Amino acid sequence: MTDLRSLSRETLAAELAALNLPAYRADQVFAWLQKRGARSFAEMTDLSKADRARLAERFTLSACAAERKLVSAQDGTVKYLFRLADGEYVESVVMRYRYGLTICVSTQAGCKMGCAFCASGLGGFSRDLLPGEILGQILEAQRDLGEMISRVVLMGMGEPLDNYGNVLAFLRLISHPDGLNISLRKISLSTCGLVPRIHDLRRERLGLTLSVSLHAPNDAVRDRLIPVNRRWPLAELLPACEAYARDTSRRISFEYALIRNVNDSPACARELAGKLRPILCHVNLIPVNDVPEQGFVRSPAAAVAAFAAELEQRGLPATVRRRLGGDIDASCGQLRRRQTMQNLGTPGAPAPLK
Repeated sequence: MTDLRSLSRETLAAELAALNLPAYRADQVFAWLQKRGARSFAEMTDLSKADRARLAERFTLSACAAERKLVSAQDGTVKYLFRLADGEYVESVVMRYRYGLTICVSTQAGCKMGCAFCASGLGGFSRDLLPGEILGQILEAQRDLGEMISRVVLMGMGEPLDNYGNVLAFLRLISHPDGLNISLRKISLSTCGLVPRIHDLRRERLGLTLSVSLHAPNDAVRDRLIPVNRRWPLAELLPACEAYARDTSRRISFEYALIRNVNDSPACARELAGKLRPILCHVNLIPVNDVPEQGFVRSPAAAVAAFAAELEQRGLPATVRRRLGGDIDASCGQLRRRQTMQNLGTPGAPAPLK
């Protein structure tokens, strides 16, 4: 059956009209799904029982239930492990800033990209998320926290541009004035570099921020860290980014995870500055999260500061990302993998979360 929460406002109206429901029902149902976050048709109390029963017979509602919740004692960051209707797990992280709450959501259960320092793909790829399942992470976090979320980052589990159609539908739902009405200018989408989809997104002119997981100044290093670079190397990726920034007038955010003795030398910084200088961009430096399975070590603070200084001296704006939720493993993929290992009874699985 069709997931009702994933339908656009126009498609929802057409589906309800086919059931001979009055036009105003579409407004009511859309608000219940997109703004109030109804978990069941029974919650839609301004519809008759008969109408609710008809909807339940024809449609499903994507479910997103919190299986685990971890709260950082350091900064209040909240990490959720959400269980979907089919038993799959995804992760979301809510971060508190002076301007409000930002949520980092997942777009896939697992990931195919195989980036060397990322935990999201260690548990394997299962499936794409529906638009309603991406939205559901936000609605459930708001319900749990009792606060509205003002900014969204598509930088959780999965590659958003590998689930392009569903992600595009989600973006139109979340920005709809009758839904959560979050401006696309307050949304960032992260990609490891699927060049054809970057061009597709550029042509949409949505106004969102594109974050590109770069992590290397050249193909030799990036091939090791980001396997998709072997398909779309920097000679294709960087012109696509330049075109996106030019045509949308939106500054690209290049994500650069600093790994000790891999990509954190002053020479790497100088090479990176030379490559990125023609592009309207900003570099977000990230001391890499420790992923024991991969053996990478975070760059020392002195090396991070020196790298940032090299970029700034060459006219490339750069900031060092503040590390939030360090005491709760806030980087994505770790909770899902742990839960999956426990469910399978894998020998040596980490201890259950409390």
